[in-house]
Amino acid sequence: MSVGSDLLAADAAQADGGLPGDGLIETSGADVAAQSPLQLFWRRFRTDRVAIVSLVFIVGLILVAILAPLIVRLAGAPGPNVQNTKLLDSFGDPTGPSFAHHEYFGVDPLGRDLFARVLYGARVSLIVAFIATGLSLVIGVTAGMVAGFFRGWVDSLISRSIDVLLAFPILLLALGLGAACSLGGGCFGGLLKPGLVVVIFVIAFVNWTYIARIIRGQVLSLREKEFVEASRSLGASNSRIIFRELLPNLVAPIIVYATLIIPQNVLFEAALSYLGVGVQPPTASWGAMLADASTNLSAWWYMLFPGVALLLTVLAFNLVGDGLQDALHPRGGRS
Repeated sequence: MSVGSDLLAADAAQADGGLPGDGLIETSGADVAAQSPLQLFWRRFRTDRVAIVSLVFIVGLILVAILAPLIVRLAGAPGPNVQNTKLLDSFGDPTGPSFAHHEYFGVDPLGRDLFARVLYGARVSLIVAFIATGLSLVIGVTAGMVAGFFRGWVDSLISRSIDVLLAFPILLLALGLGAACSLGGGCFGGLLKPGLVVVIFVIAFVNWTYIARIIRGQVLSLREKEFVEASRSLGASNSRIIFRELLPNLVAPIIVYATLIIPQNVLFEAALSYLGVGVQPPTASWGAMLADASTNLSAWWYMLFPGVALLLTVLAFNLVGDGLQDALHPRGGRS
């Protein structure tokens, strides 16, 4: 509580006929008892209307992805892989949106319904983004905590490995791995098959380095704090200190960074699919649809709807990440 807030509380107590001291003590006690860290976070986060709207959009997008088969069936649209050449015009070109024939977003050059493919493409993007982000967090957080806590040769080994991986052009490295695993029967003895598994592995493989570097810096600072020394004096093991003392203090930066790399992974999946080494056809993917649309620019709807879906998804995740960062670190927030 600031001095100004205390004076306002005292004035309010005097206006009610009570003693200034009594009003001040009751107000301060109520504030301390009522404001938990989670409540303080939510109070700051809900004031950011842009982040709240973005969060609602993300929740709606997740529901749409989960209920995509039901939505497509209720809308009267065919499945995402159903080809119907009758929907093409006399020249064999795709036709645009038509509500009368339940072709809300038009069709692609193969006569497949674009509305259904955009909805199913949301499934692919979210699955890849969430799973790849989770794997990157597990690997990166573990490596960063071990490097920052033990230091010495362990830190040198992990840090130099990160430097080597970061020295490669990330997209080119992902293209090479994706192409190698997408040809033939996969890679690593057939362990990685072409499709979603390859895309998730490639994204997690190149993204954990950034998380590890951030967590390492946080742990280097936290390991010198008094609560760590107190745990050591009580005989706590290194594993207990890392996972019971340090990890809870890393939750805030982990959450913020996770929400910021999810849209990067959505774009990464779209880029790999656009370049032909991502999700394999006929699976619907926003990136693959944009790649196909680039060869037929006259069908504006074929590029518009997947592009808008990709744009709104990435923008919403970024805005939520900014809102979380401002709520968890108010001193560095937007004014």
